Amino acid sequence: MTGLHIPERCGVMLLPDCTLFPHGGLPLFIFEERYRRMLADALEGDFLFGVARLIKEETRNIGDCVAPVGTIGLVRASREQDDGTSQLLLHGVMRVRFTEWHAGYPYPFASIEPRVSYFSPEHQASAAMKTLRGAVEDAIRVLPEPVQAGVLTLIDRADNPELMTDIVSQQFIHDPDLRQQLLEMESAGERIPLLCDYLGKSTLGEED
Repeated sequence: MTGLHIPERCGVMLLPDCTLFPHGGLPLFIFEERYRRMLADALEGDFLFGVARLIKEETRNIGDCVAPVGTIGLVRASREQDDGTSQLLLHGVMRVRFTEWHAGYPYPFASIEPRVSYFSPEHQASAAMKTLRGAVEDAIRVLPEPVQAGVLTLIDRADNPELMTDIVSQQFIHDPDLRQQLLEMESAGERIPLLCDYLGKSTLGEED
């Protein structure tokens, strides 16, 4: 992923209460004509398009109805059906801010600005990751041991707080407003208390 060139503008899929985090996966069913065209253009080009969360009913002024930060994703797999619809898997690449929405395109199209995550101070990164891992461990205690092992294996793939917070956010956070809040936060250090608080209030595998 580090070798990918992030374009200055891209097509964008608008989805209600949907957020995709970097390194996360989002299965999509493409059926609207405008998004069929967007997918076709992406597959003929760089295989990239953005995902933005609709926060109110869509209007012609897209900037007024979507969250300001979304994610640009890479099409990892796509299968077109006989009726022209497609099933695909989008892999999150990077947070982006939508800086301008452009008219005259058959689908939503925006100028984007990359937003890079960071953690500071660096010498506290290991301790912060241990704290977040511990919160995940506590939250999954009710799950079968093989499932717990699989979850922790996934978490342990992260070699920095930025990646770990995105993995936890993608997999375990279900509240759409909190997901968007976490997506908009560039500091991984600021995400960790929110994630730990959420995990501490809900036991994964049990109903709230």
